[in-house]
Amino acid sequence: MATLDTIDRKLLAELQAEGRVTNVDLARRVGLTAPPCLRRVRALEEDGVIKGYHADLDASKLGFAITVFAMVSLRSQAEEDLRAFEDHINALPEVRECHMLNGEIDFILKIVSRDLQSFQEFLTSKLTPAPNVASIKTSLTIRTAKHEPGVPMDHQ
Repeated sequence: MATLDTIDRKLLAELQAEGRVTNVDLARRVGLTAPPCLRRVRALEEDGVIKGYHADLDASKLGFAITVFAMVSLRSQAEEDLRAFEDHINALPEVRECHMLNGEIDFILKIVSRDLQSFQEFLTSKLTPAPNVASIKTSLTIRTAKHEPGVPMDHQ
C-alpha cells in the first residue's frame, strides 16, 4: 500500500471525482501551486496509484440496453484452467468486468449487450463454450441504484 499524505489524498479524491480537471484548478483545490501539484500527480501515476483516466460513458445511449451479471462455475480450478478461462474472457469486449471469487462460484462477470437476443447469442456462442465452464447463472440488471467507481477517499 502506498504511503500517502493529506495532500496526496486530496489530489486523488479530486481526480477521482473529476479526471479532466486542469492542473491549475487541481493545485488550487488542494492548496498547492501548479508545478509541485503536477510533480505529485506524476509520482502517483508512476507508483501505479493512478492507473489511468477514463470517460464514464452512458451505455444505453450507445445502444447497450442491458447489463447482465453472470456467475460462472468451472469444472477445474487448476491455475492453468483458470488462466485459460481468463484469457478467453479478456478477448470478449462485451465482458466489462471479471472477478474471481471464493466459494461455489468461480467468477462473476459484468456483461453489456444491445438487447436480449444479442445477449442470448453471446451466451450460447461465446460464454458457454468457454474453456472449462461447468455452469453459468445469469441475472439481468433492472436498474442501478449506485455506480461509484474507485474507492472512498477521505480528506483526513
